[in-house]
Amino acid sequence: MAIENALMAFPMASIWAVTLVLLPLAGVICCFLLPRISRTLGLFTSFANLISVSGLGWQLLEHGSYRHAVGGWGAPLGIELYADGLSLLMLATTAMVGFAISVYSTAYFKPAVGVRFWPIWLCLLTALNTLFLSADIFNLYVTLELMGLSAVALTALTGSKEALNGAMRYLLASLLASLSYLLGVVLLYHSFGSVDISLLTQQMQAPSATLAAATPAVWAALGLMGAGLMLKTAIFPLHFWLPPAHGSAPAPVSALLSALVIKASFYILLRLWFTLFEPLVDGEAINSLLGLLGCAAILWGSVQAIRQTRLKLLIAYSTVAQIGYLFLVFPLASNMGSVAWNAIAYLIISHALAKSAMFLCAGNLLRFGGHDRIADLDRVVQRLPLTAAAFALAGVSIMGIPPSGGFIGKWLLLETAIIQGRWDLVAVIIIGGLLAAVYIFKVIGYTFSPAQITHEAHNVSARMQWSALLLAIGAVLLGFLSLPVLSLLNISDATITSGVGL
Repeated sequence: MAIENALMAFPMASIWAVTLVLLPLAGVICCFLLPRISRTLGLFTSFANLISVSGLGWQLLEHGSYRHAVGGWGAPLGIELYADGLSLLMLATTAMVGFAISVYSTAYFKPAVGVRFWPIWLCLLTALNTLFLSADIFNLYVTLELMGLSAVALTALTGSKEALNGAMRYLLASLLASLSYLLGVVLLYHSFGSVDISLLTQQMQAPSATLAAATPAVWAALGLMGAGLMLKTAIFPLHFWLPPAHGSAPAPVSALLSALVIKASFYILLRLWFTLFEPLVDGEAINSLLGLLGCAAILWGSVQAIRQTRLKLLIAYSTVAQIGYLFLVFPLASNMGSVAWNAIAYLIISHALAKSAMFLCAGNLLRFGGHDRIADLDRVVQRLPLTAAAFALAGVSIMGIPPSGGFIGKWLLLETAIIQGRWDLVAVIIIGGLLAAVYIFKVIGYTFSPAQITHEAHNVSARMQWSALLLAIGAVLLGFLSLPVLSLLNISDATITSGVGL
């Protein structure tokens, strides 16, 4: 009976999953063909995408994880779509943040720029949705390339010298990372004759494959794919491209890059490491290395954020620091996987909501005063109270103050580190929170004081202010929704930490 119910659910789940791929792609085409109504088309597509994710989530909650062979051809010959709790978490985060940024962008971009923004943004949405539903390593490469090229185009959207410089640096880093990842895919396909993740897992962990899995080709694939994904995730010291790209891009684009794009490459790194590679190598040594990079990112990114005089660069370096917390899952998940995974799930979604809210606040301040100099914010609390409140609430989550989602994630991470006796990680987590408080309160302090250089104030649309505020409120309210959010991670054929699930 359970099998029959699952089979009956597949057609409906297939509709939602395929819709998540085809809907934004159709939106791209329509925006190109009908540029005069591209804003309306983009907003409608973002809202429909949110509904589709809700439909897929309902199906997964009812019937468990989902796998669909596109065109009836399954692996290894065909392409399969796969969704479980982690996929749903990433899709839901993308849909919520994407819709809020779409609403914001309807007021932020002038028509001449908006005509270019909407099709590229929907192309990025197509890549993100497809990436989170992909079940083989080559399709992940294709979506990585599409995502990277779309993100670079969005970064250069304004055409300014600063934006083009940041976009070019981003492009070179993205192409290098994608090439590194592709070489790893080639080596694995040459060694095992498959690119499907589940089939690769079975073949690489089979007793007869022990010798093949220990070959130099597999080790080279591990190094190449890992390095490429870490470069795209911008973990320290591979973060050199992130601050110029995020700091020079339009505010909605910076929000997309920080909240969604870098999370996609981290998602792939999680999938591949805990399903393919960790069972075959000395996981403890590499996990320790990744944890060390995470600690360095937390400290370095926070110190650099404190030193910034421009708000967007401060937020960009804060992203570098917050990425470091995600990498702490690697040394902690091996002995206490469930709690560490819950922490990372909370940190991913809370960071996406809070950081996108911060970048949108920066966009509001740029529109209001024509600059983002922190020392010249000029009584923003009195003049833009909704924006000031949004930044403060988002900062609560970034600092990890209760009852925010950021607090839940960092508390679970701290709890895991204490139980395992990792006092070095405990110290870094606490110091990172204190440093975050320094740069957050640095900004908040200047919002109360008048600027030494007066400037003409411009009107900021209510849609822009409310979009940022609702995202920030969501980051705080997430702290009250721990049970439903964490229950999503239980939707799987087998837990990811066991090394046998996708």
